[in-house]
Amino acid sequence: MFIDEKLRQEITKQLSVLKKEVKLVMFTQEIECMYCRETRTLLEELVETSDKLKLEVYNFVIDKDKAELYGVDKIPAIVILEGDKDFGIRYYGIPSGYEFASLLEDIKMVGTGEVDLSDDIIERVKAIDKDVHLQVYVTPTCPYCPRAVIAAHKFAYLNPKIKSDMVEATEFPHLARKYNVMGVPRTIINGNDFIEGAVPEDMLLDKIYENIGVVS
Repeated sequence: MFIDEKLRQEITKQLSVLKKEVKLVMFTQEIECMYCRETRTLLEELVETSDKLKLEVYNFVIDKDKAELYGVDKIPAIVILEGDKDFGIRYYGIPSGYEFASLLEDIKMVGTGEVDLSDDIIERVKAIDKDVHLQVYVTPTCPYCPRAVIAAHKFAYLNPKIKSDMVEATEFPHLARKYNVMGVPRTIINGNDFIEGAVPEDMLLDKIYENIGVVS
């Protein structure tokens, strides 16, 4: 059990603000995936805390068409939807430790439609008209990582051109090596640039604008 009774009550209280159905779509293959079973158990316990939460679980290999539909290329993977609407928000790796807070914040954002950003930043995010892929590398013990993950996921929620992944660095060491992840959080931008640390949203935006060749 991941969620004890005290935590369950706290989560139920937090998620009481949800106005829309939030669907968690998980991809798993429990025979070969180190944290797939734990991730599934965590999500099964989580959806019991709110009648606005739904869970769909697919086999990464057998349900290949579903994985391709959502662009999922590694597991465990979680896609967060509003009903069937996909915002490009992804979790790769178990959202445990500090990252469980990120998952709850994303669920509240998608389930209420409320984004805690200034009007100026919201405008700048929505103005991006080129494809952007953010990968935020984290570890469960990093207290600063949720800030970086939530910022990237807010951007994806606001603009369909932006896709944002949380990637648990220790579960995907080949990717951590590829992107030279020596410390976390590290946000990779379009696979060819990065920004280090849990920086303010305007700094992340400046870096994205620089990457896509737009003067902010």
